[in-house]
This record gives sequence, C-alpha cells and structure tokens, in this order.
Amino acid sequence: MIKNNYIALLILAVLVTLLPLAISNVYYLGILVFVGIYTIITLGLSLLMGYAGQLSLGHAAFFGLGAYASGILTTRLDIPPVWAALLAAGFTGLVAFLIGIPTLRLRGHYLAMATLGFGQIIYIVFNSWIDMTGGPSGFGGIPRLSLFGVIFNTDLKFFYLVWGLVILGLFFSLNLIHSRPGRALRTMHTSEIAAATLGIDTVRYKIKIFVISAVYASIAGSLYAYFVTFLSPGTFGISFSILLVTMVVFGGRFSLWGALLGTVVLTILPESLRIIKDYDVLVYGTVLLLVMIFLPRGLVGVIEKVAHLGSKSAGVGK
Repeated sequence: MIKNNYIALLILAVLVTLLPLAISNVYYLGILVFVGIYTIITLGLSLLMGYAGQLSLGHAAFFGLGAYASGILTTRLDIPPVWAALLAAGFTGLVAFLIGIPTLRLRGHYLAMATLGFGQIIYIVFNSWIDMTGGPSGFGGIPRLSLFGVIFNTDLKFFYLVWGLVILGLFFSLNLIHSRPGRALRTMHTSEIAAATLGIDTVRYKIKIFVISAVYASIAGSLYAYFVTFLSPGTFGISFSILLVTMVVFGGRFSLWGALLGTVVLTILPESLRIIKDYDVLVYGTVLLLVMIFLPRGLVGVIEKVAHLGSKSAGVGK
C-alpha cells in the first residue's frame, strides 16, 4: 500500500511536469493554479477530518489569516515574501493552537459550531479592521513571490511552484499517516475511548493535527495572496469553509488522494458547467447530491471498488 502511494505520487509529478505543455490557454492554467492552492488546504483538512475524525468549519479563516498576514507584512513592513509566508504560517499555527486547546475538547456538532464561530469572528475582523485590512474594499499592491532569484510573475511559474508544494504536502502527509502518530490518529477516529485506553493522549494528538492542518491552509493563503496580489474578505467567508469540507467528502474523506480528486473536480466542474448558463447550479447541486447519497466513500471509493473488481476478475481469468 505504501509503495503504491509513492508510485502514484511519482506519476502525479510526471503529469504535473508535462501538463502545461498540453495547455495553451492561460485561463485554464490559472484555474489549475487555484486547484493546487485549494488542494493544499484540503490535504490538511483531510488529515484532520478523515484520519483524526475532527470536523472543522473554520479553515477559510486559517486560509485568510495566511493570506492577510503575508499581504500586510509585505506591503506595510516591507518584509520579503518568503519570510512573510513563514511568519504567517507560524502565526496561524499559534492561533490554531490557542483555539484548539478549548474547542478540540468538544465533539461532533459542537466542535463544528465552535470552529464555525471562530471563522465568523475572523471574517468580521477582516471586514472591520479597515486601517490594516482595507475592510470590505480590500487592498492590493502585494508583491510577487521571489525565491532564489526567480520571480513568480507568470501563471506557468506559479503553476510549477504550487504543484511542487502540493507534491511535497502529499509526501509529508503520506509519511505522517503511515507513521506511529498516524496510526494513533486512525485509532482515535475509530474510537477516542479505545485510543485513550491504549495510552494515546487524544487531546494532544488532536491539537497537533489541528495546528498542522491550519499551517497547510496558511501556506495556501500566502500563495493565494502572491498569485492574486489583491485581498478582500469575501474570499474567506463561511461558504468557502463549507466548500472545502464538501471537496474532502466528495473525493473521499478517508483518503488523501480523495482530497486531491475532490478539489480537482469541484474546482473545474463549475467552470465547465458555465456553457449551460442558467442550469449550471442545478447540475452542480444534483451531482453533489447523488455522490453524497450513493457514494458514501466518495469518488475514491468508486475507484477502489472498480480496481478491486478488476483485480478479482483478472485472478478468476487466470
């Protein structure tokens, strides 16, 4: 299983390298950049939801904290973008730690409501702190990211940067879930009581994975700020948190590959449905509804079932 994951990761790296050669439209390349940015968030959310069993409706806030912190540090304090992103990640991780201590003692719907409230508070701060965030009008002038003398000022450069980080994030996450802490997280997901009887400090593990998932979202927020170079609060509202959770569940919340697949489909699908104009929302909602009802393990569950049937029929054929 571990070997198969690394083979899939290698195939993804090859596809990412070759994909821009087949895309001549800059618009589509830009969409793939957003897919990569959102995938970084959903990878962290998949670790939290699918493996630790903790539902969060506040990850748009962590995404926004990373974006606004990077934007403010670069425009107000002239801090280089890379250092600003690192400081933003550290700040967001600290906020997640402080929020996680009280909220992660809650379970189920109570935890979801607590993280939802946190997200709403951050959204209000983005709107109200006009001197720093620009309020509802937002602010621009955020510089482009530069690294080792390379300025990421084109969609192609940013594509390779973002998807390179996606691959690194996947590599780290795969190693994490197959490590001893990863096994502890899966045990917690099955039963926190059983995990506690085995000597697992469930609260400590939940806080750690919550912080890691928040840092993922912060890094994605910094990338978003440097790619768009303009920030406004509307991007980081509750609806985006719900969309992120939907992406994870749609793809398959028990798999990191599900987070990737769900993000790709639910980011590209609305764009492809624009050709049917007034009916795009209807078709989009119908697709989501059918998957949620008939595919409880998401799209990855379907792929696994087809692969299992294929291998079974091949064995019978022999």
